[in-house]
Amino acid sequence: MFMHIAIDIGASSGRLVAANVDAGQLDLQEIYRFKNEMTERNGHLYWDIDYLFMEVIKGLQKAKQQGIDACTIGIDTWAVDYVLLDESGARLQDVFAYRDDRTEQVPDRLHQQLSREVVYTKTGIQEQRFNTLYQLFAHESDELFRASSILLVPDYLYYRLSGQRMNECTNASTMQLLNVASRDFDEDLLELVQLRKDQFASLKEPGESLGPILPELISTFNLPDCQLIVVPTHDTASAVVGVPIQGDRSWAYLSSGTWSLLGVEREQPLNTMEALQCNYTNEWGMNGTYRFLKNIMGMWMIQEVRRELGEAHGFGEMAKLASYSPAFRSLVPCNHDRFLSPKSMIMEIKNCCQESGQPVPGTPGELARCIFDSLALTYYDAMLELNRLHGQPIEVLHIVGGGSQNALLCQLTADLLEIEVQAGPSESTALGNLAVQMIAASRLSDLGAARRCIAQTFPPTAYFPQQMEGRDQILLHWHQIHLSLSIKS
Repeated sequence: MFMHIAIDIGASSGRLVAANVDAGQLDLQEIYRFKNEMTERNGHLYWDIDYLFMEVIKGLQKAKQQGIDACTIGIDTWAVDYVLLDESGARLQDVFAYRDDRTEQVPDRLHQQLSREVVYTKTGIQEQRFNTLYQLFAHESDELFRASSILLVPDYLYYRLSGQRMNECTNASTMQLLNVASRDFDEDLLELVQLRKDQFASLKEPGESLGPILPELISTFNLPDCQLIVVPTHDTASAVVGVPIQGDRSWAYLSSGTWSLLGVEREQPLNTMEALQCNYTNEWGMNGTYRFLKNIMGMWMIQEVRRELGEAHGFGEMAKLASYSPAFRSLVPCNHDRFLSPKSMIMEIKNCCQESGQPVPGTPGELARCIFDSLALTYYDAMLELNRLHGQPIEVLHIVGGGSQNALLCQLTADLLEIEVQAGPSESTALGNLAVQMIAASRLSDLGAARRCIAQTFPPTAYFPQQMEGRDQILLHWHQIHLSLSIKS
């Protein structure tokens, strides 16, 4: 049996999902799922990259056991984190996790040498202290000098499977090292971090083939006969491919997972000084497009609250408890660095509310309500900026990813933004990954056909805006909280 397999790895879990297309419908099945987490060692946070590779192998073994003899494979993960290889292909270091605090003061130090304005004009990438540019600036220089290749995490997993080194372009763009004008590595930025262009592999576009999996892996582990297809290896890029666009209304997407990414698909980058001030990014997308978007903290906050509570409550139950709690009673600025990697998310939320003179949430429902209300308001602010910068009012917002299953948050978002919200599919990242494989295999004709197929197979749920009592007072309160906290800081 022949299938297409998406290897989709996030910050908390990974899975292998198989699919085929028949009569315009996708048949999707999960083959294998595994946990993923950062580990702390010697004061730093790392990913266990060897564990992730072996979990991929286990998943492919499961596929073979289920009768899949041949397949195509595509890999997507998170962005920015990198692997250093020597000339023989051996790893030089453990893989730092982006939430590690070694880059806390790095952007200010780097921009003493090259201004934020110049870097943004070159790259169009928003400033996040965990961007690869800042991570490399903080990295030990002798180890960087010894590196023969610098690959991002999904590039490395492709390398382990195929023996070929490459830098996939949608993820490479997040490094903040690519020039939007030349669409290549920027020599000034490479010099800034004391690197050479030959330390990076060639840039690959989604849809290209890397050929077969290494024969020794097939024989050693009894794997299917796999052909490796380059997909958008940045999970958000794959998620945007998986947005179920229908009709000709102007649309934006919100990829809602550990992070919330709100943006539009553009033919040209928008790296103006106003976009810099609003901290919007121009990450590369499918078919030479740009994902003009803003990073928002996302479901990370509720994930951490649930973890601290012992995971006694499922995410669905947390949303239900939130719906019973008073609305807009306690609010926090989700994108503040204090919520990036706190020792206790619950205490950080409580402290923030106390500092701003608000009621302190105590119950799981109150904590969840605080997060969901604050996220919806953060989406509202970002959409105002997006409409202004993009210059075309958005008529419908597509929420995809795991957060699309949160009916409370979807309705809050529709009410605040006063536009229609189309929610789903929750599997947009895996679907986008699979769609690119199917286009490469001529099973789907192009991106438009892939999106129509996704919409037909997984019809989204529509949320229409309802009148929100006291909306103006809520927005005023929200902005007063931001002002209060900025003054105190």
